[in-house]
Order: sequence, then C-alpha cells, then structure tokens
Amino acid sequence: MDESSMPSPSVTAPGPPTPPVPLAALLAREELGLRRIAGPADADLLWVHTSEMADPYPYLLGGELLLSAGVLLTDPDRYVARLVEAGAAALGFGVRPVHESVPEALVEACDRHGLPLLEVPPQTPFTTIARAVWRLMAEARHRELRRVTRAQQALATAAARPDPVPAVLHQLAAHLDGRAVLLTATGEELHTAGRHPSPEAAAALARLAGLVTRDRPGAPASATDTAGGTQLSAYALGGEIHTPTRGDRHPQGQAQGERVTAPRPQGERLALALATRRREPGDHTVAGIAVVLLSLLTAPHRGTAAADRSAALVRLLLGASPSEVAPLLGPEGPWTVVHARRTDGTRADALTAGALGASLGSTLVDAGYGEADAVRVLLQEPHAPAPQPGWTLGAATPTPLPALPTADLRAARALAHAEATRTPLATETPATGLASLIPPDRAAAHARTLLAPLTPPLAETLRCWLSLHGSWDRTAVALAVHRNTVRQRIGRCAELLGTDLDDMDVRTELWFALRQE
Repeated sequence: MDESSMPSPSVTAPGPPTPPVPLAALLAREELGLRRIAGPADADLLWVHTSEMADPYPYLLGGELLLSAGVLLTDPDRYVARLVEAGAAALGFGVRPVHESVPEALVEACDRHGLPLLEVPPQTPFTTIARAVWRLMAEARHRELRRVTRAQQALATAAARPDPVPAVLHQLAAHLDGRAVLLTATGEELHTAGRHPSPEAAAALARLAGLVTRDRPGAPASATDTAGGTQLSAYALGGEIHTPTRGDRHPQGQAQGERVTAPRPQGERLALALATRRREPGDHTVAGIAVVLLSLLTAPHRGTAAADRSAALVRLLLGASPSEVAPLLGPEGPWTVVHARRTDGTRADALTAGALGASLGSTLVDAGYGEADAVRVLLQEPHAPAPQPGWTLGAATPTPLPALPTADLRAARALAHAEATRTPLATETPATGLASLIPPDRAAAHARTLLAPLTPPLAETLRCWLSLHGSWDRTAVALAVHRNTVRQRIGRCAELLGTDLDDMDVRTELWFALRQE
C-alpha cells in the first residue's frame, strides 16, 4: 500500500455548540420578509454578525450571516471578495435609511464571487433575524439530542443480544443510514451491516481503517474522507476479536466444510469503518458510542487478574475492609489518587473520562464524582500523573491501599489548589523536613486538640486559605464560594481559636496541624 496515497485524518476546527442552520430554513420564515437576490441558494449559517465596517474581515470567524446597511460601502467587489475570503456564509443587506435598494454593483459582485445575498426589508430589525437564527439552532440541537438518545438506547439494547457485535453494527448502520464495517488492520471485513458502498468507497474505507490501526506513535484515533460523494470515517477500537479464519476447518469432530473459530494473533487492532451518504449533526456522537461498545465487546476474555479485581470490588461492596481485599488487587501499592475536571467547565461524560484514564494509564475511572462533577482516577505504580490537555488535575502522594480514603480527600484538595492557581497539575507535597521528624500519631493528636473548636467547613477553609498564602480571591475560586464568605469564615476561625492569624508563627503551627488531617 502506498502510504503517500493514503488519506490524512481530517482535523476540524472547533465549531459552535449547536448544529448549523440551512439558509433555506431562515428564508422560509415568512415573518422576516427576507429575499435571496444573488448568489447560490445553499449555505449553512453558524453565527450571525452585524458590522458596518468597510472591511469586517479581521472580525469574522467563518460561517457567519453578516448583516449590514452598507454605511461605508464604497467598493462592492472588494467588499464581497473579502467576505468570501473570510469564509462568511451569506450577506444580509438592509435597505433604508442608507440605501433605498440593494446596490446593483453589490448584487453583481455576490453573483460573481458565489456569496448568497439577502435583501432585508426596512420593517425587519437585524436583532429579529439573529433571534430567528438562534431559535432555529435550538430546534436543531433538540432534534439532534433526541436522535442521539434514541440511537444510544438502540445500541445498548443490541449490545445485550446473544450476537452483540453484528447487532450493534446493524443498529449503527440503520441509524446512520449507511454501511458499518468491522475491519482488521489488513482490511479484512469481519462483520458488516447496511448497504454496500461503491468499489471506490470500499477501497478508500479500507485505507482509512489501515490508517487508524497502524501500530505507530502518532497514529490517529479516527479519520475521515470522501469518495464519489460518499462520506467515509474510521475509528480505532481498543479491543481484539476471535473470528473464523477463512478456509480453516476443525481437524476432527466437525462436519465437512464447517467453519470453526480460530484465534487471531494477539494484539491485532480493529477499526470501525462507516460509509454514509451525508454527515448529519450527532453522527460523530453516535459513532463514538458504538466505538466504546465495540471496544468492550471485542476485548479479550478477562484473565485471572480481572476476575480477582471484580471479586475485590464485590467484597468491598459487601463490607470487607480494604486490607482484606488488597491481595486480590495485586501489588499492595503504592496507589495514586487523581482528581480531574474539564478546563472549559463542561461536565465529563463516560467517554471523556475513560479517555482521560487511558491517557493516564489506568482503567480505574470514576466519572462525574461529587457535586462538582470531578473525575477520579486510581493509578498504580509505576504510573505517575502528567498534565493532560483540556483537564485540570490534582494528585495525592502515592499511598498504600488502606490509606486511599485519606488520599482521596487530599487529591480533591490538590485539584482545588490547581484550579485556584490556574495550573494544569497540582501534586500534594509529602511531609519532609522538620515535619517528618515528628511521629505521625503524636502529630495527629496535637492537630485534633488544636483544631477541635473548628467545624469541618471552617477547617477546610482555613487549610485552603493558608495553602494559597492568604489570598481571598484564590481561596474563593478553590472553594467555589464568594470572597466575602471566605473572609467571614477566616474571621470565625480566628475567634474560635483565639489567635491572630496574621502571626506567621500561628500560621505555621496551624498549617502543620491541618496537614495531619
């Protein structure tokens, strides 16, 4: 296979949080009175922007319906050429009070450069058009969510069938109205569902599958392409599969010509390949759900270690102590607890949480933990946490299994510190120096006595405030409260402890005590 001829994975720039709106849908809103007078009829609107600049190019992202009354329009041809260069989807021109009608030169320029031109009547404010676009986007988003939900339910039901892999592929092909294929790295079809693509599309699909299944650093997890008007995509799976090898026969005990299951080489990578007539909003999400299910369904059978881990989980749920189940989990440790949260503020779902765990080298992931929607990952040495793009992490120091509850609390504190200081990864600092010279039991007894007047919320606020060098704002961010709440709590701590928190000796002693919790 000529690698130079293979398609490269498509890299799509971040788009809007809602599906695009077809220009025809906006024109169909009769109450707006819009009329297309130049340019093509098809366009997808991603945003609405209003500008009266002579050249709005620097302020456009692409995909906009640009609204203008032509206040500074002097050179229509250059104006339209710059809009097309910026990637604008369409131009809406408002008539009156600046222009009594749309300039003919602007109409000709839009036809020449292929930019849809809409005439906006005087009685239609630009804000009304913007509201109409946002409403259409919301309706499209609602339809997309309903479609994804239905597909998710159908795929989950298919995964529970006796023949789960073909059933999942069948449901996927039906919901995407196309072809779904499970392929090996060499392009062999293991399972298929849906209509057959053209030979050109099938060959391109096999090349895409080979691209994502390459056992090479930097190989993409997914890739897209088009062939003869067919939309193609391929996704690498995390599992393997045991399927019949063509031509293999059981040496004995089988009727003549009967196929038997022969194990494939360990480590052979698989890909899910899709061929559809078009790409609809939500298709990538539906495909992602199928990828997770198929990765689980094609994974090798669990060995003794996996069974032991399941047994340990059952015993913990039934009340066994961590020390009793530790032998079933393998080495006693040390274990590292990591708390993580998305930097963009969005809630992590099972897919993104699982991807984070894979990046950190662990399958022990708890998604959506707590009211703050943090993700917890449990790492076993020699894995050590590293910063992850799109995430803020807090990690406790490695600890033996019985001490994991305390490490869990410390990882949460480290995550709060990372968010307050805007660092991608904050790691709990182990006790060193003079603090390490004091026996832990004596240090803990001293801490309980000193901090006895404080309630848990006050103690946590004081600990966080001291860790951030007395910063009201950063403490408020870390605790997700108002800075005035922090001031009130710290003042209450000073009253209950009967001490001056501005005294460095006092702060040092309190910090030592709080570190023993």
